[in-house]
Order: sequence, then structure tokens, then C-alpha cells
Amino acid sequence: MAVAALPAANTVARRTLTPTTARLLAGLVILACWEVVARLAAPDFVAKPSGVIVAIPAVIASTAFLQAAWITIAATAEGLVAALILGTALGLFVGRSVVADRALRLWINSFNAMPMIIALPLMSLWFGYTSAARFATIIFAAIFAVMINAAEGAQSVPKDYLEVAGSFRAPRLRVLFEVVIPASMPYLLAGLRLAAGRALIGAVVAEFFLAIPGLGYFILYNSRTYHQNEAFVAVLLLAGFGVGCDVLIGWATRRYLPWYRRDEKTE
Repeated sequence: MAVAALPAANTVARRTLTPTTARLLAGLVILACWEVVARLAAPDFVAKPSGVIVAIPAVIASTAFLQAAWITIAATAEGLVAALILGTALGLFVGRSVVADRALRLWINSFNAMPMIIALPLMSLWFGYTSAARFATIIFAAIFAVMINAAEGAQSVPKDYLEVAGSFRAPRLRVLFEVVIPASMPYLLAGLRLAAGRALIGAVVAEFFLAIPGLGYFILYNSRTYHQNEAFVAVLLLAGFGVGCDVLIGWATRRYLPWYRRDEKTE
């Protein structure tokens, strides 16, 4: 009887423990462990979940935090848009041209694997300790992920689509916008997901290194002045922004590309 009851208990547990419930429980366990360890083994100035929660209202209401958040998010959005435009154009060119693919693919993969922190000294030399260096860093961080995915999408277009377009003698520009880009859209959205996170990281790292206004400098200043709870509020905002971008892109994929990854709807 006990052996027979085990499968039924497992089925009930799977039905009760939904993905959202499991994530919430895991988060609560992590926060509880963090709180206990920080209270028992860390100095008083080390951030604790309870202290971060208490600090949230004051930090969100402060002018310095709001200005820093606006500067970082706006700079990230501008750099991401520029990276998407340039990266998509270059990626489609590489994906549709055999010569360009052979000449540029190795260099694109090499720059994509390069840590963005390496480029910061060069950016500061070329653009100075200004917002222009942050803008260039964001583009450098995001553009290669977009290029790689755009190239893969352009190369994965079914030959049947291209043959049908060719049989109707469609111009190359029309084939690009009406066949290649729509067929590559899942790859472009995947590149956007990667690029959004990398762009945000590039903006914050640039603000750390260059000491220019933004959430990165806000976090650096508060952590060095032993206001770590306030610094973690900015970290939470950055995490929320990244998760929000991922959720928005996932929703757009399910809404406008219902034929792509239908299993995501069941999550």
C-alpha cells in the first residue's frame, strides 16, 4: 500500500508545485540563508535582505536614485537600438553572402568572446571619461550577439521560400524584407534577448570604470560609503529591468510568432 501511494503523492506534488510556486520557494530559501549567514558571520554594514527591504522606500523616493536610473536605462536603450540596427544589417549581409561569411565570421566570433572590460580602456582613450564612452561600450557589448543571430537566421531560411520568390522574379530587396527577415525573426529575437542583457551590463560596467553618472556609479558610491543596503536596491532595479526585457520579448514571441516554440505557452 505504501509503495502504491508514492506515485500518487508525486503526482499531487507536481500538480501543487507549479513553476511559479517553485521559483518563489527557492527565492525565499535563498533570502533566508542570506539573512542568517549575514547576521551570524558578516559585519554590520554588509547588506541583508531585511535591511534592503527597509531601505527601498527611501531610495526609490530619492532624486539621486531616480536620476541615476533614468540615465542608465536611457543610455542602455539608445545603445541597444543602435546595436540592433547595425548588428542586424551586418548580420544579414554576412548570412546572405558567402564571401562575407568566410571573411568576417571568425572576427565576429572572436570579438563576441572578448570580455567587454578589455575594451573599456580603449573607449576611455578614444572618447574620454564621458557618456560617449559608455555609449560605445554598450554597442560593443551588444552588437556581436545580434550579428551572430542575424547571420544564423539568414542562413537558415528554407530554400523553398527563396525558390518560390525567385520563380516570381522578386527583386532582392523585396526578398530580403518579405522572406529573409520574417523567416529570421526567431533568431533576431534570440539575439535581442542576449543583447539586452549584455547592453545593460556594458552600461553598468562603464559607469563603474569611468565614474560617470548612472546606476553603476550609484552602486559604487554607496557600497564604498558602507550603504550597501541602498546599493542593493539599485541592483534589484537592474535585475528587474533585465527580467522585464526578457519577459517582454518572450511575450512578443508568443503573441506575434505563435508557430515558434509552442511549448513555451504551457509554462
